[in-house]
Amino acid sequence: MRPRAWCGVLAAVALTTTACGTGGGKAESTDDGAPAARAGFPVSVADCMGAKTTFDAPPKRIVTSNAAALELLMWLGAGDKVVGTGFPPGKGTLPQDMSDRAAKVPVLGKMGIPKEKLLGSGADLYIDSFSSMKNMGKAGDAPTPKEFETAGIKHVYLKSTACAAMGKSARTDLSGVEADIEELGKVTGTSARARELVQEMRKKTGAVRDALKDVPEDKRPSYFLFDYDASTKQPMAVCNRQVANGILTQAGARNVFADCDGDFKPVGWEDVVAKNPEWIQLAVRSRGSEEADRKAFDDAAEFLRTFPATKDLKAVQEGRFLRITSQRTTIGGVRSADTVREIAHTLYPDRVK
Repeated sequence: MRPRAWCGVLAAVALTTTACGTGGGKAESTDDGAPAARAGFPVSVADCMGAKTTFDAPPKRIVTSNAAALELLMWLGAGDKVVGTGFPPGKGTLPQDMSDRAAKVPVLGKMGIPKEKLLGSGADLYIDSFSSMKNMGKAGDAPTPKEFETAGIKHVYLKSTACAAMGKSARTDLSGVEADIEELGKVTGTSARARELVQEMRKKTGAVRDALKDVPEDKRPSYFLFDYDASTKQPMAVCNRQVANGILTQAGARNVFADCDGDFKPVGWEDVVAKNPEWIQLAVRSRGSEEADRKAFDDAAEFLRTFPATKDLKAVQEGRFLRITSQRTTIGGVRSADTVREIAHTLYPDRVK
């Protein structure tokens, strides 16, 4: 894969955003003030290959591989346990109250976390978003299971991203993201908050599903997610194991590269032209301000209007663009349900209000 393309994917994973509103929730407690979460322990969770990690109590010091896991912990009310992160959230990618708190989290690596920093962080839990993504975060320098054990660090994964390429079936909904939230809730003793978040997500996506239930599959519009910052020379396709495929499918769109098994794949512009999508998402990276984002969206649209290979595409000719940042689409989180609703409203304004 081309370096610039991978850089784009790295940025998408690193700079995830959040759902509307702000995260709350605290660890559950019993009548005598003791954490009720302990009553739910031990808790065992599996990695991408099925190997189990068991917790006898909630972790006290957590390191996150990127901003996606950090954000989820904040939504769960466990953000105060985070003692370090890699791929810190970019400016403007979090709600203000989360952004202020995230800014206080020590950055152990602007991209991947060096092994020595991770092992010496004093953490008792490392939440990893990158397991199967070999080019992410210097995977070759990642600690071995024995090194994690020696350092007293348990190692768990956000499966909706880390295990994506290993999936045996296409992602057509947010069930994997919801499972991540519920699993982190169990591990951190915030299960009640996790259930609240998942229920709210399902309420939003359920309303979209009901609104579109009588729209035949072949009548749903074709859709291309254009990762403008990944590459303009060779576009990066979102394949059917990627979280974005689930978001697009739940929103009533047909991902033009849904026949691609895996998470991401570099394709040629001739492949995009052959698909001739009815809608194109201008999936730029958040620039940190509305004005800067607006310019990036404008630049992406202008590229498609002037690039010889794309200027005659149906979506380009008709100006059928969606301006939604890539972070909100290619990484699962609480806000994924809002992204489903936003895309569905754009594609079906008379059905999804």
